[in-house]
Amino acid sequence: MGEVTKYPHGTFSWIDIITTDPEAGKAFYSQLFGWTYEDLPAGEGAVYTMFRKNGLDVAALSGMPPGQEQMPPHWNSYVTVDNVDEAAAKASNLGGNVVMPPFDVLEAGRMAVVQDPTGAFFMLWQAKNHIGARLVNEPGSLVWNELWTHDVDKAAQFYSGLFGWEVRKSTEPEYIMFANGERMAAGLLQIQPDWGNVPPHWSIYIAVDDCDAVAAKAVELGGKMINPPSDIPGTGRFALLQDPQGAMFNIIRMEQVDEAP
Repeated sequence: MGEVTKYPHGTFSWIDIITTDPEAGKAFYSQLFGWTYEDLPAGEGAVYTMFRKNGLDVAALSGMPPGQEQMPPHWNSYVTVDNVDEAAAKASNLGGNVVMPPFDVLEAGRMAVVQDPTGAFFMLWQAKNHIGARLVNEPGSLVWNELWTHDVDKAAQFYSGLFGWEVRKSTEPEYIMFANGERMAAGLLQIQPDWGNVPPHWSIYIAVDDCDAVAAKAVELGGKMINPPSDIPGTGRFALLQDPQGAMFNIIRMEQVDEAP
């Protein structure tokens, strides 16, 4: 079982979605992945919805913040660090843009929002009461994070400098793997010219038992199939989907997964 009690520095530990229709989002993802959810107060009338699988936190959802209604719905990826203030300062020195300087999230933890030098956003997370996902690498939970960018070299230099990740070439063309110590940390993919106007971003992968069945169910629930299920030799079978509000995410049936951190 992929239950987690602590994340090492430089490990993706949490995902949440910002959406234009929280009620529709809760209905879609709970039906798609079998998640339960609980609405938690987040200050000043805001609500942070916690998704759970087998009673363990796996992801969260919130509405679009006031003044950001022009932003498209999207998933955010969080990386655990030992000291968020030091990591944010380092990100800035390496050419990143600290969009939101470190701040406390009630008693849950301390975070910062960073944009890497190629344009992709991600969150730095220093845990207090909330370590992040309590279940990973199991069906219905996070299994992989992948950066889509126009400048692979610049991105690789930034993240290896920030987190100490080792850059490793993959067997797949134009794909780079990041290693955090002995564990794989993330993937890095070059955005191709024929993909349209795709901005640099961190993409998430949710593990499933049956990629084809879950992809079909997503469409039945009002989502879209951007890339239909296809095989990645030696890795598994995946599909790129879009929820009814427009947020993109991947599902994957892994041939083999790592144990929890």
